[in-house]
Amino acid sequence: MQNSNNRVAFTEDMKKDYTILVPNMLPIQFGLALQIMKNYGYNMELLTTDGQAIVETGLKNVHNDTCYPALLSIGQLIHAIESGKYDTHKIALIMSQTGGGCRASNYIHLLRKALEKNGYDYIPVISLNFSGLEDNPGFKLTPQMMVQIAYGLLIGDLIMMLHNQVRPYEKMKGASQKAVDICIRTVSERFTGNRLIRYGEVKRLYQFVLEAFSKVPVDTSVKKKKVGIVGEIYVKFSPLGNNHLEDFLVSEGCEPVLPGLLDFCLYCIYNGIIDHKLYGRSMKTALTNQGIYKLVLSKQKDLIAAIEKHGRFRPPQYFDHVRKLSQNIIGEGVKMGEGWLLPAEMVELITEGVKNIVCTQPFGCLPNHIAGKGMVRKIREKYPDANIVSVDYDPGASKINQENRIKLMLSTAE
Repeated sequence: MQNSNNRVAFTEDMKKDYTILVPNMLPIQFGLALQIMKNYGYNMELLTTDGQAIVETGLKNVHNDTCYPALLSIGQLIHAIESGKYDTHKIALIMSQTGGGCRASNYIHLLRKALEKNGYDYIPVISLNFSGLEDNPGFKLTPQMMVQIAYGLLIGDLIMMLHNQVRPYEKMKGASQKAVDICIRTVSERFTGNRLIRYGEVKRLYQFVLEAFSKVPVDTSVKKKKVGIVGEIYVKFSPLGNNHLEDFLVSEGCEPVLPGLLDFCLYCIYNGIIDHKLYGRSMKTALTNQGIYKLVLSKQKDLIAAIEKHGRFRPPQYFDHVRKLSQNIIGEGVKMGEGWLLPAEMVELITEGVKNIVCTQPFGCLPNHIAGKGMVRKIREKYPDANIVSVDYDPGASKINQENRIKLMLSTAE
């Protein structure tokens, strides 16, 4: 089925026997979210392919000046189509659209152009957006689904956070990954069989995850350098996008510290509130976002309380406090891409004692260069002991050069 713009729509009939391929960014959080989507009849597969072949496929199909996350996401999807693993007449692809000034809004058009170029223009591409940019009759996110996915993302953030706090100190290599696998399997089992997870069960799962990681034998006699990772959302989180940065830091004797995906979600929600004040946008939308913001903040508060009560692990800071940290550095109106969240997360890390920071950015990402690299000097004026390095990622960037820049930063790290 094609609409008036010659776009192949994902229909209700396709939902029955199509596999939706999803480019990877957050293996843990996305994995749980896709498990939840199965309960609503969507067969979605997270692509875990890696390596130079993905980059080369992206370069063949997207201009090399295009945003690096777009190149990798499209490369990963086209690579999967050409792998021979899938019946190309029984798959659909999904791509997010932010709806803002970030080039991410145009990824989906680049993907469709690449599909047409390779003779796959019959494959439906679903737009995942919350601003009405595109509609697909066979793919709908209901409020109930959104709540269930939010629960999965909360638990996923917790698993990622504890994994990073335990992994550098584990006595047996791979023990913390085993805890990750146990947690994902257990949580996924709770989200199967068309079960509607209640919030009380989510809080019990918090306890399960905390206990699972507390059982991993660790050696804390050796102090590790804590290194924060911030930046553009894709290269910050995606091992494919940042050349397995977390693995590299662990191999260098460091503890990687990543603010969770929840912070980015709250940032997007909060921007919907201040849009009314800054730009005269809809009051109704602002009030709706304010209600959602307060609700999600309350869930974050419960998560932090659970970590603090357990006593073994380091909790994140409350987002409502984090957002205020950047107000003396950058205005709240700077919200293209990661905007004011980027310097806010850097200051969050510094005030937690994580003064060594890698700011990851796709080369040529203007919002990220301004809000990230562009704010480093101002942050250092307020926090002179901040040790920050900005690292560009793109198809032509050398992994060795990237790692050498990080090693140079680590040589002066506390």
